[in-house]
Order: sequence, then C-alpha cells, then structure tokens
Amino acid sequence: MRTSGLILLCLLIAACSEKQTPVAAAATDGGEVVQLAAHDISPPLRELVKIPIAAPEHDADEYEPARMIPHPHMRAVPKPDPVVQNTMGLAPAIPLGVNFEGQGAGMTGFQPGGVPPDTDGDIGPNHYVQVVNTSLTVFSRTGTVMMGPSPTGSVFTGFAGACGTSNDGDATVRYDHIADRWVVAQFSIGNNAQGPFYQCVAVSTTPDPTGSYARYQFNYNALNDYPKVGLWPDGYYFTFNMFGNQFEGGKICAMDRVKMLAGDPSATMQCFDAGANYGGLLASDVDGKTPPPAGSPNYVIALDQDTAHAFWKLHIDWTTPTNSTFTGPTAIAVASYSLICNGGGSCITQPTGGAQLASLGDRAMNRFVYRRFADHESLLLTHTVSATTGSGIRWYEIRSPATTPTVFQSGTYAPDNAFRWIPSIAMDGSGDIAVVYSVSSSTIKPSVRIAAHAVTDPAGMFGAAESPVVDGTGVQTSIDRWGDYAALNIDPVDDCTFWATQEYHGANGQGNWRTRVASFILPNCGSFALPNVTDQTVAQKGSATYPVATMTTAGAAQTLTLDTTDLPAGITATFTPASVPSGTSAMITLTADETAALGQSHYTITATSPTNFATVDVNLTVTAPQAPDAGMTTDGSQSGGCCEASGGSSPYGSILIAGVVFGFGLRRRRRR
Repeated sequence: MRTSGLILLCLLIAACSEKQTPVAAAATDGGEVVQLAAHDISPPLRELVKIPIAAPEHDADEYEPARMIPHPHMRAVPKPDPVVQNTMGLAPAIPLGVNFEGQGAGMTGFQPGGVPPDTDGDIGPNHYVQVVNTSLTVFSRTGTVMMGPSPTGSVFTGFAGACGTSNDGDATVRYDHIADRWVVAQFSIGNNAQGPFYQCVAVSTTPDPTGSYARYQFNYNALNDYPKVGLWPDGYYFTFNMFGNQFEGGKICAMDRVKMLAGDPSATMQCFDAGANYGGLLASDVDGKTPPPAGSPNYVIALDQDTAHAFWKLHIDWTTPTNSTFTGPTAIAVASYSLICNGGGSCITQPTGGAQLASLGDRAMNRFVYRRFADHESLLLTHTVSATTGSGIRWYEIRSPATTPTVFQSGTYAPDNAFRWIPSIAMDGSGDIAVVYSVSSSTIKPSVRIAAHAVTDPAGMFGAAESPVVDGTGVQTSIDRWGDYAALNIDPVDDCTFWATQEYHGANGQGNWRTRVASFILPNCGSFALPNVTDQTVAQKGSATYPVATMTTAGAAQTLTLDTTDLPAGITATFTPASVPSGTSAMITLTADETAALGQSHYTITATSPTNFATVDVNLTVTAPQAPDAGMTTDGSQSGGCCEASGGSSPYGSILIAGVVFGFGLRRRRRR
C-alpha cells in the first residue's frame, strides 16, 4: 500500500518558474527517543497460524486520495535523457534457476485483500519468505510451501497490543544475514486509518522463520505510511511517509537491533524528521559478507531535483541519544531525467481493457543497497523515469558515501517503447548489478522481467538481453494501483544468486494479481580465496618449490592469474602454471641469490580474476648457503622442494592438504 501516485510538483505556481535548490546540509542532534508500547516472546509461528484472526482487516488503500507527497524542488519539464540505453544488450539472456508461483490468486489458502500486493520477500540459507499485502508464506528454496499462506498478523497473534488485533498490511520482511535471523514487520493504523498508529516488528529467536519471535510495538503520532526497512549493524532502520490531515514529511527511525535480537524489552527507537519537502526516503541496507566500517552512519536518500538526489547520514548513539545526529541533506548530482506520468501519476499502458496503471515515479524504489569492497563502498538506487513514449528504469551506483558521495555510473534502461517500472535493484559479491521490474504496453500484458550489468559491461549499460521471468496472461481493470514495490535480494549462501519477486496478472480483472519468485546468477559471478600458506624456507644461492592452493567460495570457477608482491630483495618467484582455474593448485619456485638477506621476512601471493582478486601473506626464511650433498643439485638448489612425489617425510604437504586454515575474501576488491 502506498501514498497516491499523484504528487504535487509545485506547492505554488510561482515555485515552478525557477529551479529550487535544497537547504544546505546541517546536523540535527538528538532525535526523538520512543519507548516500547508493548513487547513479548511469541509461541512458534507454525502454531500461531492455526489460530483464526477475528479482527477485521483494515485497508489503507481506500484512504489514499488525501495522502499526497509534495516535491517543491522537482520540475516536470520533458528533456532528453543523457544516459538512456535504447537498445537491448547483445549478450545472451540470463537463464533462470528456480521459478515458482508466489502468493496471490493462483495459490490456495488465505487470500490477502486489497490492491496492489505490495510484494516483498527475502532469501535465507534454507527458506524464501514472501509477504504480500496482508499475507505471509514460507517456501523452501525450491518453491515448496512450508507454511502458509497465512495472515501476516498471525506473527502477532496473542500480542498484548494493537498489533495483536490487526492485520493492516504494508508488510516487509528482511533476512538479517549478519545474525541469521528474520525480521517481519507491518503497521497498525487503527479504525478507518485514524489511529492510533503503530509499527509492529518481530525478530525471530532462531534461524527458523516458522519458530518463535521477539515482538515489539512502537507508536507514532501520525500515519506511518509506506514503511521500508534497511539492515545496518547497529539498528533496523525504517523509513516512512507521515500523514496527518496532509503530508507531514519523511521520517526515519532506527530501532535497537542488538537488544531486539536478544529479546530485550528495554529496546528503544530513535526518530528524525526529514521535513515536509521530502518523502519516499530509503535507508541503506547492507548486503554481502563485509559489514560497513565500525561506527559508520546509516545512509538515507530521497528523490529531490531532476538533477540531484537528497542524501543524509544518520549516526545513532544508543548510550547517549542526545549525541545522535541526522546530517543533511546534501545534493548528489545525477544525470537529468523527466518525471513519468507528470510526476508519478497513472499513465502506464496495458492492452485493450486494462486501466492505466500507477507509475510511482515520484519516489526511489525498494531497496537502497549498500555493499563494501576492499577498496570502495557502493550504494545502489533505482526509480522509474520517462523514456521516449514509455518509461525506463533509471539506476545508479554511488561511491564514497562516507566522504563525498558521487555517482560512479548510471543508466536508464529503455530498449523500446514499452513501459518498464516498479524496479528493485541488487549487487552480487563480484560487483554485478541486476534489476527486476514490471513491463507493459498496448501489446504486452503486465509481465515480470530482469536485466543486468556485469562488471565487464561498459559503465551504465546492461550488457545481457532482457530476460522474462513470467509473461502476464491478464490485464488489471478499473483499478490503477500496481506494485507498490518489488524485491531483489542476494543469496547469503553464495553471495552470487539473485532472488526476485514481483506482481503480474493471471487473468483480466480487478483483483486477479499473482506473484512470481525466481532466482538467477550472472555467468561471471564467483568468489575465490587463497588458503593460508605454511612458512617457507629458501637458502641463498638456492631455490625451493612449494604448492599454492586456490579455492572457489561462490559461483563458478574463475581463471586466476598468480603473481607476487613485496618479495624481499634478492628473491625471485616463478609460478607453474602462471594461471589456474580457482579450486586447483600451482607450484611456486623461489630462488635466492647471494644478496638475499638472511633471516625472516614475508611476501604476498596474489590471485587475480577479471573481476576481483585475493591475496595471502607468506612468511619466508632465508638461510645460509648449504654445502652440496646428495640432496642438492650441482647448482646448489634443493631438488623437489617440499612436495616431490617421494617426499612423504616433508611436513609441508601434509599440512597444506589436511590442516590448512582457509581464509575467505582476503583483501578482495573489484576490478573493472
């Protein structure tokens, strides 16, 4: 459920006459501290779903017309798009992995009410959890229904608070891959959306999403509409569009993640307001195995101007809340774009018989993805813009958020005249970027498709041909609502597989929406590492040979080029072979001349693929020259080193094979 697709482009006619700029960045110290309204630990969800929910469901959609978001800095003046991609990529389409039916009209069981489905989902090691509007289902990773569909409110059944007697929707789900827990949330909006207003948040107590939850209820003094959540090490960061009698502005609230994971009833929430000029905020949502630097603020973004986005930094101090700061907005310059549907209204075309659908072009779309690499931090953002006679997917990779956030690359994917909208974006561990979205036109029934940018593609371009997830077989009649969002997430197991979910229609009608869940992996994604190497020894005027193992940690094997850095003076190294597939081994031969310094030192072995690299440090000892004996060649080198076939007495082979300690993602960085 969302706010109205129609936005106010200007509050006053005079405001349209010239381009306005955002207020200069400033820090707001000490936000509002909100205490818990209710808390408990639930019975297992698999038991709660057996209890009928007697309370009526409220549908906020019917109250939407009064909830409009002004954008006083935005202009609705059509203009050329300087970063448009108006052709399909030439690489083969991306093959799908699993592809199964999600919740909706095509699934038996609890049928959620309302339009649109508000499709969201996330992937864990053993489950895919999907929420749509007011319903939740737990799937296996192959699409088998393990629980549901059930009312999302079942998560809060028996809870001592308003959340326990409502099922109002706008639900979100997030797998907390840092803690191996699940977070399910929805709002409670009171009678006829008049309040009281609450955000209901449940954090699983185990990795099992059908098990028990620590349940929390926080209150608000206005309607906390369109909630979105970002995972950060120090908190669960929720963003809202706040409505009283009119739009009151965007709000961001951090909930104490550490205490909530522990089931602690003293968990609090700290909130800051972005002001009435900003709505549709998104908080940064961390992906991948490398967390942000210690103490890093959460990053917050919103659409602002047609040439700049508004950007904030939110630092939370849980010990001394008055030290918390919300700094911004600063402007991130972006390639100019034109608003679709006159600023977010309903103009998406369907075949004959279908209504014109809402574009949601007035806001950034779920999620604002954060990922940290060895040499940079990346943020991803996407939204819908006008393109030729249809609409396109505008996307960005933003770097250096901690210092000066700057667009590293961006593009608008509009390869033909169809409407592409409601995108969701994510990045895999190798730096590849993908989007899932809806597509429709006068000849295309609303369908679900994906497109992707590999790190080997030119900046701002999707190199592969567009791939269909599911072709729609119906149009939506009478009602313009669509979306309101999709979800694209990265598999925590391999950090390579994308998991997408979005809406489509199975038959003509007002409420015949269905959803699809699909996975895919980009061909070049793969992570690799160099296991630790045992200490090495070489004599002056001699040589020694040792094995170097590599390992594939995610995705397909990649071709690695081996090299060394920081070799001590007088030492040279040769690899045989110089390139190997990850998961196999090579031999390194170290040669020391008479100038090599005696004693201990170290050097680094590097394995480089087309997309990233890994390193391992090696301890090296140089000894005095050895007198020739039966074990030496005539030039003084050590024959066979540690690893000749008959060298069973050498300690190195047994240590490397049986007792190696594997390092993961050591000093990896992405290369272009």
